[in-house]
Amino acid sequence: MFMTDDFLLNSRWSRALYHEVAKDLPIIDYHAHLPPADIAGRHKFANLAELWLGTGTYGDHYKWRLMRANGVPERLITGDASARDKCMAFCSILPKCAGSPVLQWSHLELKRLFGLNDVINAENGPRIWDAVNEQLAGMDTWSFLRQANVEIASTTDDPADDLAAHEVLAKSELKTRVLPAYRPDKAMHIEAAGFPAYLEKLGKVAGVSIDSFASLVKALAARVDYFHAHGARVSDHAWDLSLPTELPDDAALEKLFARRMAGAELTTAECAAYVAGLLLHLGRVYARKEWTMCFHIGALRSVSTRGLKTVGPDAGFDALSEIPVGESLCKLLDGLDRDDLLPRTMLFCLNPGMNEVLAAVMGCFQDGKIAGKLQFGPAWWFCDHKDGNLEQLRTLGNYGVLGTFVGMVTDSRSFASFPRHDYFRRLVCRLLGEWVEAGEYPADFDALASLVRGISYENAKKYFRF
Repeated sequence: MFMTDDFLLNSRWSRALYHEVAKDLPIIDYHAHLPPADIAGRHKFANLAELWLGTGTYGDHYKWRLMRANGVPERLITGDASARDKCMAFCSILPKCAGSPVLQWSHLELKRLFGLNDVINAENGPRIWDAVNEQLAGMDTWSFLRQANVEIASTTDDPADDLAAHEVLAKSELKTRVLPAYRPDKAMHIEAAGFPAYLEKLGKVAGVSIDSFASLVKALAARVDYFHAHGARVSDHAWDLSLPTELPDDAALEKLFARRMAGAELTTAECAAYVAGLLLHLGRVYARKEWTMCFHIGALRSVSTRGLKTVGPDAGFDALSEIPVGESLCKLLDGLDRDDLLPRTMLFCLNPGMNEVLAAVMGCFQDGKIAGKLQFGPAWWFCDHKDGNLEQLRTLGNYGVLGTFVGMVTDSRSFASFPRHDYFRRLVCRLLGEWVEAGEYPADFDALASLVRGISYENAKKYFRF
């Protein structure tokens, strides 16, 4: 039977752990891309297409990629077709996507968010469209947070953001705590054409005249203070370059910064040296604030020139990178650890070929003071499917301590994506149940329940100090 209450649960132990322990735990979604203004403004979705497929920066590129791969023209994905036609196009291709997590997530979303058990296909599409739209008329962004029992949701925010929406939310009656997370991408991209203009904007809000590398770090640290006062406890960095295995000193960083501000075009190696140096300085800032520093490692972004030109970034034209990471990561972590300024650190891995490398590196820098101080992050993006999640859990079990894991995130731009936590929890219970059935873990329900509660909810709450 498809998508029953025991979906993914293949043993009596997994079923007991899920239904008696995991199912109703609150959600801490510590990394997502939901627009805080839409939460503060209690945005209402006009129809299922807006909720499911999205538009622009907040489009669902998982679904867009599947539609393109099925030969759906772009006008029915991101173009000028009607919302209904776009939704029908998605419904019509989904039966072809056997094995795809999107097929499973989409059915979970219908079931958990709207109480619908329909199979998504061309025939049922019109009925699903009407039934969901009728319910959406009485829902807004708060409805999805309440329904999913989201206790804490982190957004992704630029250091120059004023966090006005977060200030509104902090004073509102919404029970979910919506907290900013610090993502200084624009400060990292020294090669970008808009880098000098961005520094001017950042300097104004930070109250710092940015005319040197040191003053840039000062401005970013000032914004960390600002974010901290608004509840932020997490920073996030995309690790897309092959970083140097020797960290640059401050004098070298000042020279690189000065050359760039004078109009010079830096080489890829120079840009990588700048990123490594800035991460070292920011890591010290995060450690003093007791923040968590997250690295999202291994993305190859916007590889299609045509796609980038016609649709834009973050639209489904990204891939897995094969950049070397291990040695440079060790150098950075060691550079921080030597001065006892290594913050809590989470390593998200997009390329599953790096799983064991990152899991082994992680174990070198645990300090015996904070349980799971270095975290092997959850299966992310292309790895976020049944096999990817199970492999991530097994790798962590093999190389680290599964019981300290802080669990899943949506990493999503969609308010419909919270059932991914349910999907993950089912897989945790599945794997633990399999180990018990195979005689690889004691048949101790209390110990197993403690693992499930920790991984699903409790560890994250303690680790991030929310």
